[in-house]
Amino acid sequence: MLNHSQSFSSAAYLNHAKSAAKGLKLSTVGVRARDRRDWLQDMICQEYTRVEVTPPADGDLFNETTFYAWQNLRLSSIQSRGLTIEKQSCEPFHSSQDNYLAVILLTGSYLLEQNGREVFLQPNDMTIYDATKPHRIQSSRGFSKLLVSIPRSLMRDSVAGIEHCTAIKVSGQAGMGAVATHFIQSAVNQVANVPADDFYALSEQSLDLLTLAFTSVRPQNFNLCRSRSISLKIVKDFIARYLADAQLDTPMIAAGTRFSARYMNDLFKDEHTSLMRYVWACRLEKCYKELIALNNYPISIIAFKWGFNDMSHFSRSFKKRFGLSPIELKSLAKQQMLIKSDKFFD
Repeated sequence: MLNHSQSFSSAAYLNHAKSAAKGLKLSTVGVRARDRRDWLQDMICQEYTRVEVTPPADGDLFNETTFYAWQNLRLSSIQSRGLTIEKQSCEPFHSSQDNYLAVILLTGSYLLEQNGREVFLQPNDMTIYDATKPHRIQSSRGFSKLLVSIPRSLMRDSVAGIEHCTAIKVSGQAGMGAVATHFIQSAVNQVANVPADDFYALSEQSLDLLTLAFTSVRPQNFNLCRSRSISLKIVKDFIARYLADAQLDTPMIAAGTRFSARYMNDLFKDEHTSLMRYVWACRLEKCYKELIALNNYPISIIAFKWGFNDMSHFSRSFKKRFGLSPIELKSLAKQQMLIKSDKFFD
């Protein structure tokens, strides 16, 4: 466990993705009282988004956060004394922080404000907010909570109109809110008793349950039929289905979805990319996952499997995306596996 701020680089993420059950704990314990406010603000700015932290009136600030890598998500377990956290509209954020944050309150009091709405959570209640948009979080008595970080593109694919669901309470007492909160709480409570790979796999079911829970509070006047989010989901579903097809290109996607190339590229502008850049990004993600899985396939076979027919182009694109070449990543994965094996036999 660490007691200082650390951001998730490619290497750090690989380390903790392969040992999810251990988590990564960051705590104000051990930090001088006079430095805790700056330490906590710096940690939140690195791991979530740029904010301003106001400590409790007595100045006795305490916060302890444990991070768990969770496939495409990230799960955090947080305990804190009362404080106020505020994000202003002018504050920048890193692309890796372009997330929605789902909150499950475990104990204490918790007030969230965003988009002109205010929600006060009771234990087991849930809400969601956009980490990149102005928001304010306040707790006078302290709290403990679970926080699920969900990339914007993934959340928008899952819940059309998710932007209309922020700062709305999902009750944890009944319905899908109760199912989702109990499932995710159980996953955290059993993290030490579940194999890391099994815990890692629980993220998909958790996202499905969160999707149903937030859909249940979406405003009824939201028009799904004309939603750009629905159109984008159709395109992404088609891409996912044919991603391994080397012939997958704009004309093929247009024919399969019956959307024009111009319209599809316009849809992807909302995510600051284009149709085919998204396709290649998905292919790189698939290659990354296969490389760290340490199967026996050569790198070239993995690349060809996911549509790359030029190894030089593949290697350059891969290193630009992940900061490591395919060979370097595979070597790092092997080293981590050996370290894990050595610890097992010690």
